[in-house]
Amino acid sequence: MTDHSPIAVFDLGKTNSKLFVINGDGEVVGEARAKPVWREVGDIRVLDDEALFGWMNIELKKAVEAYGVRHLIFSGHGCTFALVADDRLHHPILDYEQEPPADVAARIDLLTPPFDETFSPRLPLGFNYGRHILWLQDRDPRLLETTDSILSYPQFWSWKFSGKVASEVSYLGCHSHLWAPHADDFSSLVYQQGWRSKMPAVVAAGEVLGTHRVEIADGTCADVAVHNGLHDSNSALYYYRSLGFHDFTLISTGTWVIIFNQACPLEALDRERDMLANVTVDHVPAATIRFMGGREYDVASGGWNRSISKVAIEAVIAKGCFALPSFAAGGPFPGFEGMFVGPQVSGEERAAVALLYVALMSDASLDLIHSTNDIVIDGGLLKADLYAPILAALRQQAVFTSSNPEGSAFGAAALVFRQAGRSPFKNECVRIAPAEIAGLDAYRREWKRRVEELGLNVSSETALKEARA
Repeated sequence: MTDHSPIAVFDLGKTNSKLFVINGDGEVVGEARAKPVWREVGDIRVLDDEALFGWMNIELKKAVEAYGVRHLIFSGHGCTFALVADDRLHHPILDYEQEPPADVAARIDLLTPPFDETFSPRLPLGFNYGRHILWLQDRDPRLLETTDSILSYPQFWSWKFSGKVASEVSYLGCHSHLWAPHADDFSSLVYQQGWRSKMPAVVAAGEVLGTHRVEIADGTCADVAVHNGLHDSNSALYYYRSLGFHDFTLISTGTWVIIFNQACPLEALDRERDMLANVTVDHVPAATIRFMGGREYDVASGGWNRSISKVAIEAVIAKGCFALPSFAAGGPFPGFEGMFVGPQVSGEERAAVALLYVALMSDASLDLIHSTNDIVIDGGLLKADLYAPILAALRQQAVFTSSNPEGSAFGAAALVFRQAGRSPFKNECVRIAPAEIAGLDAYRREWKRRVEELGLNVSSETALKEARA
């Protein structure tokens, strides 16, 4: 990047896709949103990629005309890939939230690389997207043979706009089974299945891949540089590193709550509890734990989308109403069905129990990932005003939030700026005062006791011993 032209960042979430136009001073000057469409095709669920591509083209053209955008980058949700051949999509893009048939799963799961190679736990559905590639190969062995390139989700969109294929390490290293962090190379699964030749060269996030020509209203054309994209939560991690945070734990929130703590030793990771090593854009393994916190909140709260008062929080604490794991697949307490215990509640009080649940799941996850350093919270859960203050009350750590909840998009832009040796973003994070919630400590102890009654251990010490056994 050699100019100060605005950047278009497509931040592609599973349920919401967003465009942010960020100018040379690091300010958002335009934005647009759309919901990706996932549809049933036979016995599988796939993305309507043409509908999303059409929306992107329309919004990019508007951004070029209105703001003079000359740079484009993608930040994408995990667990998703595309097979391309002959300059077209070779198979529809799978929705990662579907499980292969049991007999297929029994065959393909035997091919999973060892945990100490990939640091990818064996996860359900398509949370290991190498598993979904194996599923497609099992459905049609000729499909992979006739595939030219296997592209990660952001790289699919980079290819659509630039015509250039690439790989990127933060996405490959995100519990895919396809990357070996210590070797800094593709995993044994890739080599054993003969996929290595279908994996494009690894290109650093933010590097220019090519250009996309946009025809604007006056009949002229503008060339937009297309930069290599990356995994969304890793993008948020880079953003806060670029602001000056170093020894810190990031809680990246959205559909998932993904917690990174690079200070945690990899040997502390427990493969059975959705703990793994992500890989940063600079190829460094980062200990991670995650659960589907945004989805769980939506389910447990009954879809509540309004504010929750301190009065409601203290009321459900006083009543002794609890939500126990888990309301979505994966997470540190797998294999258990989420439930409410105690007096029945509804409306705002049910949402209050759901919010306490997500805060307590975050707290337990922070213990498991050995977090004792500063905490930075980013993303959608900041819209739940009391989430960060409750978590600050539960932890003996400094908790920071940003007035900018879009760390994923800003991290992608920061990588584009890095190409020019620039860093226009200012650190405007603020330290959050702990909430003063009557009965919170006792509620936390009782929640842990009830979780352990289910046979679910919340102790990080046990997790560490089991990981070393």
